[in-house]
Amino acid sequence: MEHITLLLGIVIITALVFDFTNGFHDTANAMATTISTGALKPKTAVAMSAVLNLVGAFMSVEVAKTISKGLVNEEGIQPEVIFAALVGAILWNLVTWLVGLPSSSSHALMGGLIGAAVASAGLGAVNGSVVVTKVLIPAVAAPIVAGVAAMLAARLTYKLGGKVGGKTATKGYRAGQIASAGLVSLAHGTNDAQKTMGIITLALVAGGALDSGANPPVWVIVSAGMAIATGTYLGGWRIIRTMGSGLTDLHPQQGFAAQTSAASVILASSTLGFSLSTTHACSGAVMGAGLGRKGGVVRWSTATRMFIAWGLTLPAAALVGAGAEMVMRTGNVGVAAVVVFLVASCAAIWFISRRQVVDHHNVTEAEPAEAPGVVTTAMAAVTVPPIAAAGTTAAVTDEDLKATIPAAAPAPAAPAAAV
Repeated sequence: MEHITLLLGIVIITALVFDFTNGFHDTANAMATTISTGALKPKTAVAMSAVLNLVGAFMSVEVAKTISKGLVNEEGIQPEVIFAALVGAILWNLVTWLVGLPSSSSHALMGGLIGAAVASAGLGAVNGSVVVTKVLIPAVAAPIVAGVAAMLAARLTYKLGGKVGGKTATKGYRAGQIASAGLVSLAHGTNDAQKTMGIITLALVAGGALDSGANPPVWVIVSAGMAIATGTYLGGWRIIRTMGSGLTDLHPQQGFAAQTSAASVILASSTLGFSLSTTHACSGAVMGAGLGRKGGVVRWSTATRMFIAWGLTLPAAALVGAGAEMVMRTGNVGVAAVVVFLVASCAAIWFISRRQVVDHHNVTEAEPAEAPGVVTTAMAAVTVPPIAAAGTTAAVTDEDLKATIPAAAPAPAAPAAAV
């Protein structure tokens, strides 16, 4: 093993902690729809995902090369910069996990790295063309491509399965969901585990333990795969609830379409070396599949909060990373202060999360209904009431719109008869 200094050891351990948070933060990408439709039990689903994440970590190193060689210039980057980047990424992961929002661990890591590198060596330390072509463009394109593909796939599955009995179709698509969920987990390990491999390799180069341009050593690949698999097994139940039922209501056909579309996009990007956000791809696929069913509705209030989190990920992690790097310039005291801050912040977030526990026992429970907005109320007000069959009474309800048609004003009371 390469010569590892104390600071470099701290950076490597912190990188593996990030990889661990990446695992439980992104478990929802592969297993949320499988759990919400009942295709697999929660604990079985996360165990399966963990194993396949580990296998996927050994399939490629193309994304790791993008992180370690392309995103920032290796010259002038010190281990302190890597540590500062990881601080920003870990804290953003934990904050978004606490509120149950599926944000991008990948963009948190890259945002922290960009912010710390700029604070340390200026704008010239970042390769702008790589950021645009392999980070920003895939960030926008991935959810759109995956969403459109999932919507078309969902419509096609309903059309092709229209003549098949309901129970038979449901059973078949649940089996397909399990297979496609496994494919997403494999793709997640192939893409996301490599990001930690890349950041550790970059730290080893910065610390002089590896030559510039070196590929990730075997021990780095193994440790990164184990860390993300362990995090995945613990399950990010809060985000699983949001992805499984907070964005839309999915049937097995839609779950199968969403996961297959997302896996295809992720695997294609991993082959090309794009540092894609699996969260963006899977969230886009879930929304597309939700719209692929006739009458399906996306809960846009939840989606809007998610989009805002996506937009804030890079700059927020970059600011924290830059701030941590500035503090560490003071020397060992600054490094110690950042370590204490990171540990204290993680502990505080954990204790706050215990106030309302979400785990495998209650992950499939529906979230509290949201109050209808102005647009939703207006749509409900002009909805034509359904025609009831003879001899029956039709109740006018619409769970997807979360609103009901306003009741008619009561008729004026008849005047009292004179005595």
